[in-house]
Amino acid sequence: MMFKRNTLSQVAMALAAATLSALAAGADVTPERLVNSTREPQNWLHHHGNYGAQRFSALDQVNRTNVKNLRVAFTWAMGGTKGGGKEIISFPFAGLEGTPVAEDGFLYLTTGWGDVTKLDVHGGVPRQVWKYDPAPDRDYATTVACCGINNRGAVLAGNKVISPVIDGRIVALDKTDGHKIWEVQVADPGNGEVITGAPLIVKDMVVTGMAGAEFGVRGWIEALDLNTGKRRWRSYTIPGPGEPGHETWKDNHGAWKTGGGSTWVTGSYDPELNLIVWGTANPGPDWDSAFRPGDNLWTDSTLALDADTGKIRWGFQHTPNDPYDFDSISENTFVDTNVNGKFSRVTLHANRNGFAYALDRKTGEFLWGTQFVNKLNWTPGLDAKGKPVSYNPKSDVQAYAKGTSAGRGKATKGRGELEGTLEPGHMGGKNWPPTTFSPHTGLYYIPVIEGCNKAFTEVTVPGAHKPRELFLGGAPFSTFEDQNCGRISGSITAIDVTTGRVAAKHATKHPQLGGLLSTAGGLVFSGYADGQVVALDANTLDELWKFETGSAINAPPMSYSVDGKQYIAIEVGLGGAWPQWFVSATPELKTQVPSNMLYVFELPQ
Repeated sequence: MMFKRNTLSQVAMALAAATLSALAAGADVTPERLVNSTREPQNWLHHHGNYGAQRFSALDQVNRTNVKNLRVAFTWAMGGTKGGGKEIISFPFAGLEGTPVAEDGFLYLTTGWGDVTKLDVHGGVPRQVWKYDPAPDRDYATTVACCGINNRGAVLAGNKVISPVIDGRIVALDKTDGHKIWEVQVADPGNGEVITGAPLIVKDMVVTGMAGAEFGVRGWIEALDLNTGKRRWRSYTIPGPGEPGHETWKDNHGAWKTGGGSTWVTGSYDPELNLIVWGTANPGPDWDSAFRPGDNLWTDSTLALDADTGKIRWGFQHTPNDPYDFDSISENTFVDTNVNGKFSRVTLHANRNGFAYALDRKTGEFLWGTQFVNKLNWTPGLDAKGKPVSYNPKSDVQAYAKGTSAGRGKATKGRGELEGTLEPGHMGGKNWPPTTFSPHTGLYYIPVIEGCNKAFTEVTVPGAHKPRELFLGGAPFSTFEDQNCGRISGSITAIDVTTGRVAAKHATKHPQLGGLLSTAGGLVFSGYADGQVVALDANTLDELWKFETGSAINAPPMSYSVDGKQYIAIEVGLGGAWPQWFVSATPELKTQVPSNMLYVFELPQ
């Protein structure tokens, strides 16, 4: 009898273990599920919420009426705060800029160093299922990371978790137990390349960008085979000799080879058009535009690539021959709507240069452009084709507005004069933190940096570039005491996508450094740089709720539900570019600490 009882007990335990294992494994995240992710509002399967990067949650349990009751459900200490780097660049800590992905009651998180954790969050209580440490070299890779020890998140595909590592690797982990399936070195830190952005899953491919425009790289986007990690295609953002656009590099010393145009924010995908739409970064060197005469395609651009081949179908450049470090890397958000009375398949993009753009995502045609910052002085506006009014197509080196770029005109001992006031500043009117679009309000919400700064230009000479060394041609300059600029603040700005008109604006004391989430509950969520998680009315942008975390926030919120209950989640931990480059203009943020915590909020029962 004892044997029989033990046998039954063992069988029961085995069945229970099998059930738990099946629950932990879940269904495969198929291409069909990814295309139709909006049918699973309880989950957050894409880095940006869906293929169109709308960062909208269809969950409405938390709404305008009851959001005032939102409370902490749980927190989770993510760790990974240890610093790294040496020589020219070092970082005292790693921060959090990631977006968790959620599937069927499990969250997948990454730290700035690329540690991947799977959490079981059933019942509102977190339990670690597994954790994977990719063990990057903490000094080598971060020596060529211009702007912090960052990892913006892992994604799901099949039964795999696909995650980047700052040292240029992409790793594929088993979703069930976290063991490594494959690992590929994609970017080359030896050449100044790193990876900080989340991958994009397209069909049976892992598509990734890279960072490094400040180190004289030649930007690219690469697609890997999901099952093996082998390269399918790589497309360079800077055209080489004989390729369309190469003629826009008019120097005689091969500036295209160090031309920048990195791709460090996750792109979007249109399954019907089979187009991948991705933004590109600044040209290199950043501030010495005379070293690279010409428009410098395809830097500061939105590119549409054939998903199967990587061939560029169309491109739209926002700031030709950019002397301001005005990247165009920000996400592209897809909306199908009427624009000026005509149905359009639109891609929306909020640029660092202070303008939001609506383009036809099939052709790249300019539909509208709107200034979203309070002050902008480098051009009077955009023309009918979306080019800056101050752009001179007959000039190889763009002056734009007098006093906003030092140029080389009065260079002394290799250094140009300090710039006058540039609005928005070199950090951009919007940096990488993502926008959101709500199909319920028809509004496009932008996390804004309101302010200005200065820079100086250094004269770059041919042959000056050395691998793994900064290739800037100058540097930005910003202080709180500056009489012309002073404090850098922020706002959340809403734009009507059908007209391009600003519909509402919510001012914030500090710049928006973390990104946004909109929901079917009529809300817009944001995390503030000084540590507040905030909910705003999606129509008016009036503040309805806030919670103090006690630490700076550099990550965007997301939402998921388990067993019919909605949760709002956000990673909290100081990081990114602000502490390295611009914190002098926001002195209060100097005292913020890197807590590296996951906060999850719920309504009371």
